[in-house]
Amino acid sequence: MIPAQAKSVTHASRYAWVLVAMLVPVAMLNYLDRTMLATMRTSIRADIPSIASDQDFGLLMSLFMWIYAFLSPVGGFLADRFNRRYLIIFSLFTWSAMTWLTGHVHTFQQMAWVRAFMGISEAFYIPAALALIADFHPDATRSRAIGFHTAGIYLGQTFGGLGGYIADTSSWRNAFYWFGAAGMLYSIVLIAFLKESSRNTSNTTVGTDRVNVRRSLLELLGTGSFLILVAYFTLPAISGWAVKNWLPTYLGTAFNLRQGPAGMSATGFVTLACFGGALLGGALADLATRRTPRGRIYVSALGTGLCVPALLVLGHVTSLPIAIAGMIAFGAGFGCFDANNMPILCQIVKPEFRATGYGIMNLVSIGVGAAATVAMGAMRDRGISLGVAFELSAAIALLGGVLVLFVRPRYDVTSKP
Repeated sequence: MIPAQAKSVTHASRYAWVLVAMLVPVAMLNYLDRTMLATMRTSIRADIPSIASDQDFGLLMSLFMWIYAFLSPVGGFLADRFNRRYLIIFSLFTWSAMTWLTGHVHTFQQMAWVRAFMGISEAFYIPAALALIADFHPDATRSRAIGFHTAGIYLGQTFGGLGGYIADTSSWRNAFYWFGAAGMLYSIVLIAFLKESSRNTSNTTVGTDRVNVRRSLLELLGTGSFLILVAYFTLPAISGWAVKNWLPTYLGTAFNLRQGPAGMSATGFVTLACFGGALLGGALADLATRRTPRGRIYVSALGTGLCVPALLVLGHVTSLPIAIAGMIAFGAGFGCFDANNMPILCQIVKPEFRATGYGIMNLVSIGVGAAATVAMGAMRDRGISLGVAFELSAAIALLGGVLVLFVRPRYDVTSKP
């Protein structure tokens, strides 16, 4: 039986789901724009000779990640203090403009600059979007709502895999022109329909001292469960960055695939499985949390556990069908993990610190992931198989799955009035 208190928060408002539907395309573009670079490596390097090595190419991907990571807490703090609606629209328009400009670059330095500015602009989106969704959705629907938004991210990664085909049949530059223009146009649509939450409007408007840097850091860094969640968010994510940034190259080398089929295989199977894993993981987590406050933690740990054998399979690929099975298993587990990080965060920090908390999580996770991306490029330049990286990331993910079990929810969602 579901407790009466839980029944009272089972349903979100109609606009809460409209909000999710509007943000799914934004999440899709957010990841599509950053994923395309990895899937068009061969064409970009051939067209821009100053990208002289795989380590240089890895540096371009990591430059975005480092800047994005460093500014994520800033974006999160601004989302906690100011209007999240404006931040989302500004972020979408700016990174889409940078995507469009990417199609015009001709040197390594120019590519580095546009990737850097893309990292700056994208840093403001995810903390603001997830906190806005959490504002509109009560505990009983929060994981499902975040899961739907996360599914949009995986759609972006899937469509990003088309970049290799576009590069092979047309031009890699066209992909950046088209999707950059689409994002700028959609930002205009959001101006008319995206709303701010009443909680953020009433509690964290400009000029108040309700949220400040010192108070935010003391609250977050003084919470043991938050520090554990930061570590958990970081460790399995290393494998995610390995798959996103280097699996197309790994499959292309292992099975002698052109960049189109390699990119589509690497992003398609993984991200479609992630899509399903995020939706299923969100639904299961909401259901489990009605019975125990630790329900989301258990469901998330289960997803991480599924990633471990999948990574070991990818590290020892002997045939494409076996690799596909590993990619599907990894995607299902990672989607389940990814959909529940913000909902778990909502159980251990107060609402006014959620976006800042997620920004700090991004800082640590992506900063480590960027270093790992460069290291993998260096490994490849030295003749070391990327399969070794997948094997190491399996052990690291396992450690994360154990750590999350030590998180203690501070707010028992099953006992709220």
